[in-house]
Amino acid sequence: MTVTKPKNFFLTTPIVIKNLIIINGLVFLAQVSLRNSLGPWIDDHLALHYWGSELFRPYQFLTHLFMHESLLHLLNNLLTLWLFGSLLEKLWGPKRFLIFYLLCGMGAAALYMGVQNYQNLHLQRDAQQFLDQPNYKNFVTLDNRYDLSSGDYVYDETKDRLARFPHDPEVIFTTKEFIRQFVDSYTNTYVLGASGAVFGILFAFGFLFPNAVVWPLPWRAKYVIGAYILLELVLGFHHVPGDNVAHFAHLSGVLISYILLKAWAKSGRSNYH
Repeated sequence: MTVTKPKNFFLTTPIVIKNLIIINGLVFLAQVSLRNSLGPWIDDHLALHYWGSELFRPYQFLTHLFMHESLLHLLNNLLTLWLFGSLLEKLWGPKRFLIFYLLCGMGAAALYMGVQNYQNLHLQRDAQQFLDQPNYKNFVTLDNRYDLSSGDYVYDETKDRLARFPHDPEVIFTTKEFIRQFVDSYTNTYVLGASGAVFGILFAFGFLFPNAVVWPLPWRAKYVIGAYILLELVLGFHHVPGDNVAHFAHLSGVLISYILLKAWAKSGRSNYH
């Protein structure tokens, strides 16, 4: 079995996937068009915020699935959904496919929020250690764990001044403020994108059709998808500076997908209709 490129998008793409592509495309167009006027409002209200943030709203578990950070982010998700989801929707039917997609997306978000909670608790603990003992060594330790660099002069200047004037009260005060602002920014980081749902679809395809050959690569699905998931696992545990991808959200989508597939199999739905 080979996953091939569909010859005609409008004729061969199942109805749910077609509508998901259209909706995601329109939302991204709105994000780009309104970026200068309503961009911050859209991010504050529709992206998924950490439950401890004052910006968190329960409906964001759904709305964040239709938002994307960049055109590349959007195209990668939609192409993956199109290539691997089309066969699944034809197998399961539109209703069950949509339920599966949404459960993977929202379930992944819920699990990832648990990861965020763990990370935030550790950050607050480590930050408090610096605030209690504001020295250069503790600053570097915090930096190595959480990448304090904000990409501008503030980080470099703060670190340099603390190294040169470690006992200056003003330097200590400004460094503490920098750390407090970093913790606040870290806590209020938001998540957007359909990647959790798409990874659920990706895993489901590999689980149900492990020996299918993936277009345009001459390799079987179980190897391609398995390698992709393994890469996400490595990147999730080994943070790369500047990497803002929520790898554990992707992995959470895989876990939710596995749970759903096993549960549906136990219920006796061989084709999941």
